[in-house]
Order: sequence, then C-alpha cells, then structure tokens
Amino acid sequence: MTVKRDYYEILGVSKNAPAEEIKKTYRKLALQYHPDKVPEEKKKAAEEKFKEISEAYAVLSDSKKKSQYDQFGHAGIDGNYSSEDIFRGADFSGFEDLFRGSGVGGNVFEGIFGDLFGGGSGRRQRASKGVDLEYMMELPLNEAYSGTEKSIEIYHTITCRKCSGSGDEPGSSRKACPQCGGTGKLGYSRGFFSFTQGCGKCGGTGTITTNPCGKCGGRGKVKESSRISIKIPAGVDTGTSIRVRGKGEAGELGGPGGDLYIVIKLKPHDVFTRRNDDLYLEAPISFTTAALGGDIEVPTINGRVSMKIPAGTQTDRVFRLSGKGMPSLHHRGKGDQFVKVIVSVPVKLNSEQRKLLEEFEKTGGGNGKNIFKKIFGR
Repeated sequence: MTVKRDYYEILGVSKNAPAEEIKKTYRKLALQYHPDKVPEEKKKAAEEKFKEISEAYAVLSDSKKKSQYDQFGHAGIDGNYSSEDIFRGADFSGFEDLFRGSGVGGNVFEGIFGDLFGGGSGRRQRASKGVDLEYMMELPLNEAYSGTEKSIEIYHTITCRKCSGSGDEPGSSRKACPQCGGTGKLGYSRGFFSFTQGCGKCGGTGTITTNPCGKCGGRGKVKESSRISIKIPAGVDTGTSIRVRGKGEAGELGGPGGDLYIVIKLKPHDVFTRRNDDLYLEAPISFTTAALGGDIEVPTINGRVSMKIPAGTQTDRVFRLSGKGMPSLHHRGKGDQFVKVIVSVPVKLNSEQRKLLEEFEKTGGGNGKNIFKKIFGR
C-alpha cells in the first residue's frame, strides 16, 4: 500500500514551524540520508528516504503549495502538480555545501529522482495508477461487534468522464509540444541541482492538445465529492484497515484510480474495555452475595446474562464468560468476557444492621482478629 505520510511528520516539524526551521531541519535530514553518506547496503533505503524528505521540503518551502497542502492535504498537491512541478519553485538555494566533495555533485537529483521526472532518457509519461488515500473512521464498540455499513463523503480527483483522462476535447487532434520540441524532456537546474526531466507542459508525452477538454481544462481529471458506501465486517478493531479499490486519487492519463483505505478507530466504551477479541468489565456485588453466594446479572455486548457467584468470593476475583467477547475478524468464533467482581461495602447502616454485624463479628465471622493472629502470632 502506498499511502503518503504527512509532510510535517516526515520532516519532524509542527504545522506552524517557520520557514527557517523547516529549511534547517531539511538540511540536517539531507545530510543524514544522502546516499553517498551511508554504507552500500543502506543506499536503497536512504534513496527512498531522501526522496521523501525532499518532496516534503519542496512543498513546505513553497508558500503557495504549502497553503494548498494545509487546506486539502495530499489531494491539494497531487491533484494540481506533476512530480516535477512539485520541485519547481521550491527554495533549494543555499544547500550547495551539502554535496560538495561527494563525488556526485548536482547529478545526485538526476540519479535519485529520475523515476519521478522521466530521467535523462526522456522517458515518456504513461498511464499510471493514482495515489492511495486514507480515511479515519470512528466506530462505537457495538457496531464493531455486529458489523455495519457506513456512507462517507470524500473529496478527491477522478478521471474526467468527458475526455476519459486524455485531456483532449473529443474529436480533436494533438501537435508537437512547443516547449520541448516534441522530445518530452527538458534540462533543469535549481541551486546545485541539475538534471533532465520530463516536460511539464506536455507531461513527457512530446505532444499537446490543440483543443483542451472543456470540462477538465486539459488535465484529464477533475475534483469532486463522492459518497461511498463502506461495508464494515464484524470484529474490526482500532487500526483495522479496509481497502476500497479504485476510490483514491485519479490516475494519470486515464490510468486506474488509487485505493481508499478506511482505518478504524474504536470509540471508548462506558462499560467494556477491549483487548484483542476479549472484553473486560468490573461488576459490583453486595457483601452478602460475596459471603453467601448467589446469581447476579452482568451486561455483555449482546445483552445481559446470569452469572453464578460462589460463596466466599473475594473482591477482585475474575470470572470468565466463554464466547461472550468480540467476533474474531480473521478466524471463526468469538473471544471471551472477563468479569472482575468488586465487593461493595455498605456505607450507611441502620441500628438493626449494625447490631447484626456486631454479633457476626463477635462469633469470629469477621476473621479480623484471626487474620492478624496468623500474621503476627500471639
């Protein structure tokens, strides 16, 4: 799954961090994850991390892109900018010293980001899958127990229905891109970065439309709100992820949409605490029930049941109700429910109750003196 992480989280800065702090943090991370500064076996992981922090910095260092990201999240960036557009306009000046003496120089960006920009080969852009999206859904425990169906509304990009993602008005023709001369690639430098990238005007295809689609303006995709019905299976827990295929961001050039991941977060329950598939609760019982035994009613997630209390039950004793827990999401059966009983001591006694308890204590029923005699001797 390719769900993008939050840019602020990637850099480890707050949303209100000033530009200077963002720049300073990026410098530190770029030194740490530069592929030429790590052992050979860690280069691939470092390259991926370097891409991630550089993309985050490119967006957060550009005031316009940062504003769009703060308002719409990744949808505000991926829906408006190509990969090379994300880096164009970003403030990478002043970082030349980071790579001086590395033996790579400005070519570091071409080597690492070639797959994003089309590289020196001028590789032409093809239809590609869209970015995945993530949606956090809060769910009460009883709905997690029984399973349910929810309707949610998301704001995302979809493939333009009028042009099917081509960006051309139906029936129109295309011509060679005047910006790249039909090659699909351009040379680009920014500060110490110097590399060849796919042409932003034609998207690396080498051609542009003579008549852009009137609905999407030639982008091949449009933003809209969509209402989606989600089936929640019984037994989901906090952290459970449910994939809805094709409901993420629209793909490029009519490519398939990314996936939507519904991440479950259970709301706290007033009575039950959940641990995996088991449920836990505390049940108060009277002093007489604890001493003499009896039956009590306890709540379960699926109604009340009777539970037997043996004579002489002590406070904090735990009883198990087999199969009264949550349904297992990946296996058959259900978890158990564990009931910890708490002996409730009366706070106010009338004269008759007090007299009876005093008589009970005189007969040694309270066990108070006997307990201390066992512990301390005579």
